Amino acid sequence: MPELCRFLGIVIFMNFNEHNPPHFHAKYGDFEMIVEINSGIVEGKFPKRALNLVMEWYEIHKDELMQNWELIRTTGDFNKIQPLE
Repeated sequence: MPELCRFLGIVIFMNFNEHNPPHFHAKYGDFEMIVEINSGIVEGKFPKRALNLVMEWYEIHKDELMQNWELIRTTGDFNKIQPLE
């Protein structure tokens, strides 16, 4: 599971050989969620404050997430993404 970013206790990652639609995973303690990259639809449970931070980060890095989705699926490589500051 390639870790794309880590900030404020939140880990953002994608898995190899993922299914469509393009998405990423976020983990915070015992909580985990999935966010569709194109639509922003969220599945799973996350504390409200952590959810808001992930969604803020997602809006900033949407293009990089999509590039990583393509890279991971085609080559297995990925690029780290800057954390939320």
